[in-house]
Amino acid sequence: MTELPKTFAPAEIEQRWYTHWEENGLFRPDRPDADPWTLVNPPPNVTGNLHIGHALDNTLQDILARHARLQGKDARWVVGVDHAGIATQMVVERQLNAQQQKRTDFTREEFVEKVWAWKEESGGAITGQLRRLGCSMDWANERFTMDEGFSKAVLKVFVDLYNQGLLYRDKRLVNWDPGLGTAISDLEVETKEVQGSFWHFRYPLSDGSGHIEVATTRPETMLADMAVAVHPDDERYTAMVGKTVTLPITGRQIPIVADEHADPELGSGAVKITPGHDFNDFEVGKRAGFKPGEMLNMLDAKAKVIQTSDGLIPDAFIGLSREDARKAVVAAMKEGGFLIPHVDKDGAEHDAEPRTIQTPFGDRSGAVIEPWLTDQWYVDAETLAKPAIEAVRSGKVEVVPKSWEKTYFNWMENIQPWCVSRQLWWGHRIPAWYGPSLEDDGLNVSVLGGLATMPGLKVFVAVDEREVLRQAKEYYGADCDVQIASSMSSGNREILAHQTPANAVRIWQDEDVLDTWFSSALWPFATMGWPDEGEWQQRYPNDILISGFDILFFWDARMMMQGLHFMGDVPFKKLYLHGLVRAADGAKMSKSKGNTVDPLGLIDQYGADALRFFMASMESQGRDIKMDEKRVEGYRNFATKLWNAARFCQSNGIGASAHIEPPQADLAVNRWIIAETVETVQALDLALADLRFDGAANAIYQFVWSRFCDWYLELIKPVLNEDGAGAAETRAVAGWVLDQILVMLHPFMPFITEELWHALGERPYDLIVAKWPMADARALNPEAAKEIDWLIRLVSEIRAARTELNVPPSARMAVHVRDAAEQTTQRLTRQQSALARLARVDLNDGDAPAGGAVQVVLDEATFVLPLEGVIDLDAERARLTKAIAATEKERDSLAKRLENPNFVERAKPEAVEKARADHAEKAAEAERLQAALSRLG
Repeated sequence: MTELPKTFAPAEIEQRWYTHWEENGLFRPDRPDADPWTLVNPPPNVTGNLHIGHALDNTLQDILARHARLQGKDARWVVGVDHAGIATQMVVERQLNAQQQKRTDFTREEFVEKVWAWKEESGGAITGQLRRLGCSMDWANERFTMDEGFSKAVLKVFVDLYNQGLLYRDKRLVNWDPGLGTAISDLEVETKEVQGSFWHFRYPLSDGSGHIEVATTRPETMLADMAVAVHPDDERYTAMVGKTVTLPITGRQIPIVADEHADPELGSGAVKITPGHDFNDFEVGKRAGFKPGEMLNMLDAKAKVIQTSDGLIPDAFIGLSREDARKAVVAAMKEGGFLIPHVDKDGAEHDAEPRTIQTPFGDRSGAVIEPWLTDQWYVDAETLAKPAIEAVRSGKVEVVPKSWEKTYFNWMENIQPWCVSRQLWWGHRIPAWYGPSLEDDGLNVSVLGGLATMPGLKVFVAVDEREVLRQAKEYYGADCDVQIASSMSSGNREILAHQTPANAVRIWQDEDVLDTWFSSALWPFATMGWPDEGEWQQRYPNDILISGFDILFFWDARMMMQGLHFMGDVPFKKLYLHGLVRAADGAKMSKSKGNTVDPLGLIDQYGADALRFFMASMESQGRDIKMDEKRVEGYRNFATKLWNAARFCQSNGIGASAHIEPPQADLAVNRWIIAETVETVQALDLALADLRFDGAANAIYQFVWSRFCDWYLELIKPVLNEDGAGAAETRAVAGWVLDQILVMLHPFMPFITEELWHALGERPYDLIVAKWPMADARALNPEAAKEIDWLIRLVSEIRAARTELNVPPSARMAVHVRDAAEQTTQRLTRQQSALARLARVDLNDGDAPAGGAVQVVLDEATFVLPLEGVIDLDAERARLTKAIAATEKERDSLAKRLENPNFVERAKPEAVEKARADHAEKAAEAERLQAALSRLG
């Protein structure tokens, strides 16, 4: 037994024990005869740092991983990081910019080498931070989404989906980030409210019969308008449908079409349609008969105006930014008499109506996102989604909380094609090569916004250059000299300049890379060696996935689609979706608001165990977590209480138990604590099986703090001071219970429990690989439990009464018992010494004297504590009367405020909630004080 220091210092033990666990391979699965249990960690970005959401997500995962390990399962928690295409490329480009360099100063290969160098030197800092949190991950098998084995899986999936007709190239609108020069996913779009304007224009009918009024928040896009839409039931425009208008500025004639997208109640009811620059307009354009290849594009990759394919944009607009083009279009429309001024409430005219506009921004670049018509690679998500929908509907994947199923079905049943290409250099380069088509007589190259497309191209999709050359030879002929050009542009130049001989062809690889969600969707099986032989054959499907609800569609659903398609089975049997960690006032955390919390700072201040326990105790299914540093501090106090309890045990000869089974016990207090321990194991087992992290944390907290520390250790103090069988039994029981506490608490607070486990005695193994307690019902003892519970209730009632009446803590009081049953009398005889010590009362056989007294009713008996000579009764009655009046006044004032509809409807929700809580508190306090006054008689 190692004597524990007086003070619990988390920092020293955390570093020491984590190093010990990792160096001794205790996180690695090494139980070949045990049932496999697998959990994959959502791979954080290689550029990332631990934030409070990571702390929650990984704490919950670690609780399950450590619990499975303690249950004897061959547990593996898969760990790795995502290459984070956009974020990582931005980091490296910023470093180059600081040195007055830019990406295009280097070849693609040279830049990618610089990214790899950054990754080796600075990337993955978050993995060290996960260690500080105590995450028991299988670091020996850490994966990276760009490592060789994982990349092999990514390429195979792409090629197989292409060959199966489930992955294709198409021209569609994407979220285009002009700052980054790439398409981005919906997840990377941040919508903000921006103060903008609403302009009204006249579009003249081509036949000269009048005009139609349209309104827009983006006047510049009229340079690429292709139609005006009106609702088919809008009688104002029935005669106009089928006519054309002649656009001012460009002179383009465009049709008026009927489409339900137009809202007759909004503005004039007529809507300008720019299918190349608006997602809704794109769908209207398709319904109107425009093919995507015919839709006009007026912007380049940097969101500057370029000429449309019909050549109708005046030269004065070419090269303007969106902002400058907007000003120029409004000025031209006003000069031409096509602008309809807005008249405000005072009768004054303005060019536009002020309007708050929901505007999409790139979350990394900060640039306004442009819906942009480009050629991209898409996955047929609708086809892949069908088995994933059925997997949840049939219960093959259990979603917890179940309430998320409705959201899941709604999104999956309306899923759109998944754009998987990104215009970056860092990432999995798309394994597609292009060459001239033998079916095309001539090659017409157009350059669109910096992206070259070549109608009549032949595409070859293969996992490597060897296979693509084989395909090309087969296509062009065995005697053709097929070579791979260094880039798309060089390949185009050679073909156009006829620099290739008649029997030679140049092909080039697609410049784009794959969306990182495409590769991370393979995480549950690609991390374990697929498609080669590997662990996936024994460990797929995984047992569970823990995820934030915010990536349900971007990652969870895509893993289900890819897993079912390539593995023939779901990737995980259960999906647990936790909420967000919010600021103390319930607001969403953000750097711009300055309300984020650094989990590493909390670990520095309170220890990892305290932060972990806070996360678990606050994780209630279907609810977000409000950050409360005071509660983290409270759980640090909880750890200190356990530490001090262990020190008390040490000083009284209580150490490590030699048995897993509970010791034989005769004393009621020992039989009681054994039963309480077993009931706590049962509660934990049920809570963890149902993924009720808050319920599990509360069960072990209440048992340790209240039952073990506050009551059991107090109740056994007199026994420990004696010699004989009772003391020996008590030491054995106390040591066994403390061992069970350390095992049960270990998944939540791994560091302090491992430290105490070893400090209490020599152990044949570390706590991390100990055995989870058995909830053996044979250890339950109803009679002992009833007696000790009765004692605890009696002591608690007497203590409360003493406190309410300001009885000095040191004062001893007589207690007279009336109407006691035989069982109560026997209990009083057995527990007389405990009652005297804990409640500071002495049993008196006689009748209670007349005068003021406290009366405590418990079950059938009444316990009378005379107050004469103990306190000043008149002064106490006056104090209580005054306190009751003040409390009732506050209670009634709060009630009146809550009855006021103006307060309830207009005040902030948190203010109303606080008022209700305060009212309930004051009402309860008034009742308690009134009861205390009544007790005085």
